[in-house]
Amino acid sequence: MAYTRLGDTGLEVSQLCLGCMNFGSEQPWMMNDRDASIDLIHEAMDLGINFLDTANVYSTGESEDIVGDAVESASRDELVLATKVYGEMRDGPNGQGLSRKHILDQVDASLDRLGTDYVDLYQIHRWDEHTPIEETLSALDHLVETGRVRYIGASTMTAYQFTKALYTSDIEDYERFACMQPEYSAVARYEEANLLDVCEAEGVGVIPWSPLAGGFLTGKYERDGDPEDGTRGAASESVRGYFTDENWDVLDAVRAVAAEEDASPAQVALAWLLEQDVVTAPIIGPRTSEHLHENVAALGVELSESQVDRIAAPKTPQYPKA
Repeated sequence: MAYTRLGDTGLEVSQLCLGCMNFGSEQPWMMNDRDASIDLIHEAMDLGINFLDTANVYSTGESEDIVGDAVESASRDELVLATKVYGEMRDGPNGQGLSRKHILDQVDASLDRLGTDYVDLYQIHRWDEHTPIEETLSALDHLVETGRVRYIGASTMTAYQFTKALYTSDIEDYERFACMQPEYSAVARYEEANLLDVCEAEGVGVIPWSPLAGGFLTGKYERDGDPEDGTRGAASESVRGYFTDENWDVLDAVRAVAAEEDASPAQVALAWLLEQDVVTAPIIGPRTSEHLHENVAALGVELSESQVDRIAAPKTPQYPKA
């Protein structure tokens, strides 16, 4: 396993982050097997992955609980545990969002489920239009000051929102976001015209979610065929949203490079992302040991500049449609 630093911080993280959204029972495509989920986390750590990402809202706390059980016997000093706050955890007032009350309530609940007294990386899952960013940053700063959180991060917002948050931290002397978690892959490149320039200029680490576009870039789907039952493509309209002519052209290029390198399309897609200077560690979401090993082997795939350009060529980065 190779390690890198999270943005401008001194925090060392594996070049692949294990995404833990699949560990739960909220959706039929999830693992739905607690013991198998724990075994897969142990296997990832044995392969050198020290960076695990979850969220309180994933299966309404079940993912955090599984991660907590899995890491109970691990060396906490080496692990980087990341979780998130924002989503709805219960009906009623203050059950979601980024108010000071909700953040302070939820961090304690997350710590309890994770079985730890601190979170290495605490991220706001979305921008909260109903809470002043000053209130959110003040609460997060308090968590760092009191030792319950080591670093803070953000996910999925506009460049303006993220820039406003960073500059507010600078002006008010609050803890600054150390990383951003955007959607980014060879077929989802709109953040190249939005968040990624901000991250690069501000020294913010980038940990992309859905680096394989919900499985589209693994090559499991065909241009002229319907997704097989049991796949995310069959269950999720968001995955089928990748089924455009432009994206099929990207996948054709990925498959061609994979054949040249004696690698799988998934490995080439991850290697392409790792070639982007702004990227710190893609968040992988394997559901089997085979997929985990395939993903980790992507670290050994080196692409030429020409191959990187060929994969990028069919798409022009642009803002997503409203």
